[in-house]
Amino acid sequence: MSNETSSQEKHAEPNNKVQSGQSSNNDAVAESAIVRFLRATEVDTRMLGMIGALVLIWVGFHYYGQIFNGYGAFLTPRNLWNLSVQTSSIAVMATGMVLIIVTRHIDLSAGSLLGITAMVMGVIQVWILPQIIGFEHPAIWIITVCAGIMFGATIGAFHGFLIAYLGIPAFIVTLGGLLIWRGSAWWVARGETIAPVDSTFTLLGGGPYGTIGSDGSWIFGLIACAGIIALLVSGRRQRIRFKFPLRPMWAEWLIGIVGSGLVLGAVMVMNAYPWPKGIVKQHAAANNLEIPEGGIFISHGFAYPVLIAIAVGVFMTFLTTRTRFGRYVFAIGGNPEAAELAGINTKRMTMMIFALMGALVGISATIASARLNSATNALGQLDELYVIAAAVIGGTSFAGGIGTIYGAMLGALVMQSLQSGMVLVGFDSAIQQMVVGVVLVAAVWLDTLYRRRSV
Repeated sequence: MSNETSSQEKHAEPNNKVQSGQSSNNDAVAESAIVRFLRATEVDTRMLGMIGALVLIWVGFHYYGQIFNGYGAFLTPRNLWNLSVQTSSIAVMATGMVLIIVTRHIDLSAGSLLGITAMVMGVIQVWILPQIIGFEHPAIWIITVCAGIMFGATIGAFHGFLIAYLGIPAFIVTLGGLLIWRGSAWWVARGETIAPVDSTFTLLGGGPYGTIGSDGSWIFGLIACAGIIALLVSGRRQRIRFKFPLRPMWAEWLIGIVGSGLVLGAVMVMNAYPWPKGIVKQHAAANNLEIPEGGIFISHGFAYPVLIAIAVGVFMTFLTTRTRFGRYVFAIGGNPEAAELAGINTKRMTMMIFALMGALVGISATIASARLNSATNALGQLDELYVIAAAVIGGTSFAGGIGTIYGAMLGALVMQSLQSGMVLVGFDSAIQQMVVGVVLVAAVWLDTLYRRRSV
């Protein structure tokens, strides 16, 4: 028996080796297929990770509410529409924070600067301009927005001057700015809330009237799809022109179809959220419309803040990837000493980057103030933390030289999804802050691991 058993074991051992060899070969084949797919499509693995995390957050909060509260409120057109509007202000500032962190600086004053800028815009459009050109004058909102952007850019340039030319660390300058501008926001109106703001200015914050409607959203979606296809065609022609490696045609088709599908899906979601019944009645009464028995379905469509954020994202992407300014930013972040030796005026660039950040804060202040229909000294509190977290989650490295605009905007969506989801399921504000802190630390840790592996 022992001889038979030993002989069976001897025969079984090669079979086990064969089976283990086959399984390892299958794993290697599967892994190589994934690697080949990623190389062919040239998809950013970090972006895939963020999209995966976003899907988990959305699905998790939806089913958490369904299980414990009896209904899932996250994956609804209403919540997703509100989420897009809430993300806009943070997303705009996050695009500027990318450049600051890429150049190995930090800006802790973004939220406080938003607060003082919103208060200044409130004073201009409520207390000053009506006395000069009249109440609800068509030019009020234009003058107000331009003044807010210029004010933010001026303060940002001042921060950049202190950092670049006086040699004060960015952490100290912007930490001081956090305190100074928050106090200034209270001092401007002695803590009063300035309201209501100009009615046209309010549209920039969204709401039923601050949207482009169903038809406008479909037009915007089709234009965006055409833009995706044009970028793919242009990119392929450029690769052929400069004799760069080409993506397989199936990869080009896949990227075009998936990108266009996501855009059209977003249009459908935005159009699925109707106006509230009370607003519909007011609209019908103002336009002498009869409301049928079943009611009138009027779609919100894309809100103006979302379109502003998208426009800023496109502009900033072009600025960082297609201009000399963008190349200088990443050169400084990669090696500041080498960039200076190469003839780049690093001090002037630093001042310009912070001025650009200030201008973007002015745009965000416009969105936030218009959405609230007022200006308060508390506007923008803790926004700097969400902006920094959005940039870092989006792949911007504190070591400098690495970061993307679309990554930061996607990171802003992740952060706002977390905050919105926790509010929907009833988490305490203390827990919300704890989660944001954990996510920020985890994002930096993952960035450290990623850089170690890529070295």
